[in-house]
Amino acid sequence: MVFQADFGSAQQWVAGRSSAYPRMGPTNRGDHKLDYLTNRYCPDGRFTATPRPDGLWDCNLLTTEGSPESFQVRTGDTLWAQVTLPVDLGAWPAIWTWRNGDNEVDVFEYHPDNPGLLELSNHVRNGNRYWTDPTGAVAPGATVDLRVVLGASSVLWYVDDTLVFADRRGVGSSWQAYLIVNLSVSDGTYHPRPGPQQRELSWTCHSLQVTRG
Repeated sequence: MVFQADFGSAQQWVAGRSSAYPRMGPTNRGDHKLDYLTNRYCPDGRFTATPRPDGLWDCNLLTTEGSPESFQVRTGDTLWAQVTLPVDLGAWPAIWTWRNGDNEVDVFEYHPDNPGLLELSNHVRNGNRYWTDPTGAVAPGATVDLRVVLGASSVLWYVDDTLVFADRRGVGSSWQAYLIVNLSVSDGTYHPRPGPQQRELSWTCHSLQVTRG
């Protein structure tokens, strides 16, 4: 094991700033997000969003980019995570990678309006799948085990120990990238925005580990 996440650690993570957002944040309206990033850590692994008076939402985002440890995943690594998916419309959780304006691999994205669907994407080499779980294990409020093998010629996604997607594209032999874990809020363009009475959105990343070799 080369990385075990502590979401309360300022050594591992930077809170509320990422080069994946214009000008390092705090907003990213061009990506159809109502996010306003905050500098809060998430020591219990619970990522939240709460409404602001200006119509945006205070959101948690943690990244290893710029942190003292500055950890990066690289070709051949395996990422393991256990997550509890959000329940409320508008929630948009994700675990993903980013470096130098690209190098994005999405371990998962989820929207409760598509209750059984996970978005699994390799933006490095255009390997993407919208995977719908036939068993019912993926659902709002469900706890799911995820594993992603970041291979040079194929990225492999496992859900609850079942291989659900092999993109046959991979990330190449010299790829590396920082980790991002966050909760965004949909602005209603592609997925419903939160209702007017909604006071909080949340999801939980119970564990996140990276193994190498």
